[in-house]
Amino acid sequence: MKMCSAIMGASLCALMGAMAAPAHAEGELYFYNWSNYFPQELFDKFEKETGIKVTLDVYDSNETMLAKLQAGASGYDIVVASDYMVDVMIKEKLATEFDAKSLENFKNVAKPHDTMKYDPDRKYSVTYLWGTTGFTYDSDVVGEKLEDSWKEFFEPREELRGKIGALNDEVEMYAAAAYYAGVDKCTEDPKEAQKILDILLKQKPYVAVYSSEGTIDRMAAKEVAMHMQWNGASHRTRESLPSAVFVYPKEGLSFWSDHFVIPSGAPHLDNAKTFINWMMQPENAAAASNYAGYMNGIKGSDAFLDDALKADPAVNMPEEYADRLVPGKNCSAKGRDLRNRVWTKLKS
Repeated sequence: MKMCSAIMGASLCALMGAMAAPAHAEGELYFYNWSNYFPQELFDKFEKETGIKVTLDVYDSNETMLAKLQAGASGYDIVVASDYMVDVMIKEKLATEFDAKSLENFKNVAKPHDTMKYDPDRKYSVTYLWGTTGFTYDSDVVGEKLEDSWKEFFEPREELRGKIGALNDEVEMYAAAAYYAGVDKCTEDPKEAQKILDILLKQKPYVAVYSSEGTIDRMAAKEVAMHMQWNGASHRTRESLPSAVFVYPKEGLSFWSDHFVIPSGAPHLDNAKTFINWMMQPENAAAASNYAGYMNGIKGSDAFLDDALKADPAVNMPEEYADRLVPGKNCSAKGRDLRNRVWTKLKS
């Protein structure tokens, strides 16, 4: 620990170390994931079938998770990382090579999820769930069908002032504004980044909250009338708010996938591999989809999916919207710096 030094004393340093990391037992698994993104019932089932107890810790963004790992956090056996973050973790040697294709149930992985851009041989990762990022509006409040455009979100009508919910997510918000501006979301041009900032600043007076957590409850309680959401969250919103409508903006929307990754130094490597292999069983993958509202990449899981999930266009995307999907992209250092500067100015 960088905080420990000779002047602090060995006993104090030892105490701090004990407080910083959880105690481990052979039959345990430490899982680091987005909040509200995995059903407790599935953890219980895994423990019953394997004897391995799962302890969950949560984060609110890929960047939060990365920062914790970069700072030297140890003790996690599995983290859930989005596509571009898998690339970062591999390059920074924060991921453990475990050869996912060697696991027994990898045979259940459907194309194109048997490979990915940043891990083509699947040495470091397995797809958990995948989806899109658009926005949801309450048609009862708005009173009419809105245009399939980011304009409705970034330049909302006056009656929606203070009733817009935005994700507290630098990558998602910047990308959406870039689609609306018609520029590359990984632009290295300061002038184009300024266009993105102008869009975000113009929207800001209409935004009630920047938060990636509680989007479902916020919409259901009608605290906001519109919210940037992942499509699975929109599906779950609709369960309690039938008037919720998910929008696939014509300018483009992010298509993403989240993946199980074993971080470097995982204390229970075999347990992590057991869990990932177990999650590639169709019934278990479907249980995760039914809870989170996102599709998985496992063959045969559709037999266990809820009918409501299969019938919701927010999840089962209409074919005509396929060309609107924009895949994840790991931007250059210059592009990431511009994005961060824009986000910092927006939130200041």
